Amino acid sequence: MPAPPSALRPKRFPLLHWPDQRVDDPDWIGKLPPGRAVLRSLRVLRRLAFVLLTTLLAAPVQAVLLLLPGTAKARFPLLYWTCICHAIGLHVQVIGTPALPAAGGRPVVYVSNHSSWLDILVLGSTLQACFVAKQEVSRWPLISTVAKLGRSVFVGRRRASMRGERDAMRARLARGDSLILFPEGTTSDGSRVLAFRSAFFSIAESDPPPIVQPVSVVYDRLAGLPTGRANRPLFAWYGDMDIASHFWRLAQHCGLRVSVVLHAPLDPRDFADRKALAATTWNTVARGAATLRQNRPAVPSGPA
Repeated sequence: MPAPPSALRPKRFPLLHWPDQRVDDPDWIGKLPPGRAVLRSLRVLRRLAFVLLTTLLAAPVQAVLLLLPGTAKARFPLLYWTCICHAIGLHVQVIGTPALPAAGGRPVVYVSNHSSWLDILVLGSTLQACFVAKQEVSRWPLISTVAKLGRSVFVGRRRASMRGERDAMRARLARGDSLILFPEGTTSDGSRVLAFRSAFFSIAESDPPPIVQPVSVVYDRLAGLPTGRANRPLFAWYGDMDIASHFWRLAQHCGLRVSVVLHAPLDPRDFADRKALAATTWNTVARGAATLRQNRPAVPSGPA
């Protein structure tokens, strides 16, 4: 009697087909077979080496470009962050078109939700703009150097210092630079968009005001499959997490994807005050992020 078709198939090699544990299980890596754990560790080390090598090569180039006139110092970071995303295996899907500075000296403020340090890589590879970062970043080893070479604007969380920092951001806009702003003021768990702080939108009260473009960012693929609430924390970086352990856990995986939706630009002159502008921007960003989290096709949208 001939053997059934299933008996003729070669047995799967368990080292390559061991199912991954849930990412919310803190001991999942210890439950993998030793060979599988070694392969994942080697993947992390390879990706880390590429990140460090790319940074070491790019830093002196950017340092020279900062001393030269022209826009090369603003365009080179796009290449750098694209290489970093490629190095860690993160594919960036962009939906929509970045707004360009308008006539009359009106740069763009890109306003995005914020759930991870990965947002810096993703938006840095997508938008030709400088980041508005929290003051603590300026004291982090290595990361502070990268941020300063990228001409980031550092701001604190104290209301008393907001006026001086607002003037610094306005001065940067007056020089023709566009900015990337995270008005939540902190990172979320990736399952929601926190309320936007209207104080950040005070930079849009200048004359003429900059264009404001809402941006939705969601990490929506893991191993090529849609992400859900159970594995979304793999990407999110919040609370007391440290970057080193978060990178180690994330970089073990393949098939990572983030979707970025660039919504229709807003003109601050169309709103009664900065609170109204902040509310409309939040609604647009939150709707786009919710659509992506539900794994539905997302399209750029205007205000509700």
